[in-house]
Amino acid sequence: MAEKVTLPLVPLRGIVVFPNMIMHLDVGRPASVNALDAAMVTNRRIFLVAQIDLDNDSPTEHDLYEVGTISEIRQIIKLPDGNVRVLVEGVNRGVMRAYRECEGEDYVEVDVEEHEDTWEDNMETEALVRGVVHQFEEWVKLSKRIPSETFVAVTILEDIGRLADLIAGHLNLKLDAKQEILSCLDVSQRLEKLYVILARELEVLQMESQISKRVRNQIEKIQKDHYLREQLKAIHKELGEGEDITEEVTGYRQKLEDGNYPEEVKTIIEKELKRLERIPSMASEGNVVRTYIETLLDLPWRVSTEDAVDITEAAKVLDADHYGLEKVKERILDFLAVKVLTKDKPAPILCLVGPPGVGKTSLASSVAKATGRKFIRASLGGIRDEAEIRGHRRTYVGAMPGRIIQGIKKAGTNNPVFLLDEVDKIGKDGWSGDPSAALLEVLDPAQNNSFDDHYIDTPFDLSRVLWIVTANTLNTIPKPLRDRMEIINLSSYTENEKFEIARRYLVKRQKEENGLKKGDVVFAKGVLQEIIAEYTRESGVRELERIIGRACRKAARKIVEGYEGVLYITKKNLRDFIGRPKFLQTRAEKQPQVGVSTGMAWTEVGGDILPTEAIVLKGNGKLLLTGKLGEVMQESAQAGLTYIRSRSDIMKLDDDFYEKNDIHVHVPEGAVPKDGPSAGITMATAMISALTKRKVRSDVAMTGEITLRGNVLPIGGLKEKVLAAYREGMHTIILPKENTPDIEDIPESVREKLEFVPVEHMDEVLKTALIR
Repeated sequence: MAEKVTLPLVPLRGIVVFPNMIMHLDVGRPASVNALDAAMVTNRRIFLVAQIDLDNDSPTEHDLYEVGTISEIRQIIKLPDGNVRVLVEGVNRGVMRAYRECEGEDYVEVDVEEHEDTWEDNMETEALVRGVVHQFEEWVKLSKRIPSETFVAVTILEDIGRLADLIAGHLNLKLDAKQEILSCLDVSQRLEKLYVILARELEVLQMESQISKRVRNQIEKIQKDHYLREQLKAIHKELGEGEDITEEVTGYRQKLEDGNYPEEVKTIIEKELKRLERIPSMASEGNVVRTYIETLLDLPWRVSTEDAVDITEAAKVLDADHYGLEKVKERILDFLAVKVLTKDKPAPILCLVGPPGVGKTSLASSVAKATGRKFIRASLGGIRDEAEIRGHRRTYVGAMPGRIIQGIKKAGTNNPVFLLDEVDKIGKDGWSGDPSAALLEVLDPAQNNSFDDHYIDTPFDLSRVLWIVTANTLNTIPKPLRDRMEIINLSSYTENEKFEIARRYLVKRQKEENGLKKGDVVFAKGVLQEIIAEYTRESGVRELERIIGRACRKAARKIVEGYEGVLYITKKNLRDFIGRPKFLQTRAEKQPQVGVSTGMAWTEVGGDILPTEAIVLKGNGKLLLTGKLGEVMQESAQAGLTYIRSRSDIMKLDDDFYEKNDIHVHVPEGAVPKDGPSAGITMATAMISALTKRKVRSDVAMTGEITLRGNVLPIGGLKEKVLAAYREGMHTIILPKENTPDIEDIPESVREKLEFVPVEHMDEVLKTALIR
């Protein structure tokens, strides 16, 4: 049975003392000094144990390892600073069994179970000893940290427990590794652990040797390169080439010192300048390095424009640049007001969605003018390569930054208004990545403060940029990208809005672009309205501006040919300037017909009407659908026919009408793909009209999804659809009852001239649409 002894305790910080090891210790904690004094009074023996937390100045029982070393004090020296230097010699391992503080003595004493090493003298033990000694011999040769005499003294020991302890004491191990060996009471297990540690240390030493050899070779190469470079400089100097490179590098360094650049960027530029100095002036690589340095120097890393946001002035700017769009302008002013209050916080990303020509791009320009920021536009339509956004890596020939960094560089500030135009028309290429995925980082306020362009290869802060995105439709924008943006919808213009835009902006701009003075040409009263009504059918005003421009060019020619005085463009001579009208009558002015109904459609370029024809032929019950209809639209026609069959008795149709007849439904403009469920009631109305021989009113337009029981379900895009129907001269709009709240979004000037008929069932549609 192991002997128990009571000894004073001295906790050690970062040190493990093995049995038979002699070591100097500096002791400064009062409790430890008192423990030493107590040991000197008795048998000069003390228990040394390592503490787990090195930063703990007052360790308790739970802060100490269980296994320590029973040691004997050889010598104590009092130091001038009050500390004590003690020479100790490890005697045996000890396992702490009890811990108590001595009252009045201010030190700790412990009951320790003393452990004597024992082992079985067999072949396995002998093999372990030989393996450990061999590993230690290799370690001594590689490390060269201890003399060979010490190795010999260790290997001749017959006490294998003492052998393991002495080897462990010579190794430069971490505290927990040394403590693990000390805590190993079984000698065979101790030798096994030591063997594993020695094997690892040998691997580390071999790697150190390889690294050292590689470093020596590298230093020799650097010295050789330096010598050759000095010779090359002398040759360049003789040829008169070196001065140009030196001047160029000096200029770059001067610009670097004068500018305000982050430390990381300065380090990169300095590294590239040193590289440029080493490259021969005629080498092609020099141009690559120059372009990279110039790009980094030209970027506005810390250059910002002061925001000058005055909400009242901003409202005046928006009103001056755009007529109408009241709700859109209100939302933009709301965002600007928040920006004034939040200062440096990232602004939300605005996404302006609407048909072409309704003012999305010019709105973004007006925001820049209102905030006093620079304005940059990047068109993303059709791009298929992720590198267009993130840039090319410099390893490629002709590499350059992406459009984002190029735009920032062009702006000269790190907080411009940046317009990303036509984001819904980004392509996707399996070979070149997905540009819309690259935009996720650009448009995410949580990530864009460290945007990583592949070309500049260092993070750039885009969080201060005011991002505005435009699109014609949200359908083709990936959902993760949509989630990062605030959507603002812009609708089609009414005829009155188009007239005001033409009178205030378009005529003036086209006169200036065609070299006409203010009084050279006058558009007479009613001419602009006639152009809008008879020459254009669009959501925006681009075609209208082109026609006004055509009239101005014709007037410019007359003036150049010698016309004197003011040239008036009137209704009578309008054809002389812009040709014959494209739209002489609206769809509503046509006569009611059997089997012809008018639906309404939404497209990414605005609303449109959808004339639908149906005809009944002798046959065997087929439903023919033509006009390039999509799968959903075909299913809507099938649902409509099933509803008609279920109501055949009420409509006074033969029970077997669908067996003896074929019904052909056609939607004109057959080359244009069409899809969606909203034409359900339109196709059903056309089929019922053809079957019952009752005419459909030509001034009625309708939209709504139909179910098998004839219920009418809600649809989207009502505002654009109604504006298109209004342009075509429709007087009555049939719509699902659940879409009634959407009527408020339609301009009042249009609402006043239309009759809205909300319906819940197909019977109500027929009551309004069919003529008795």
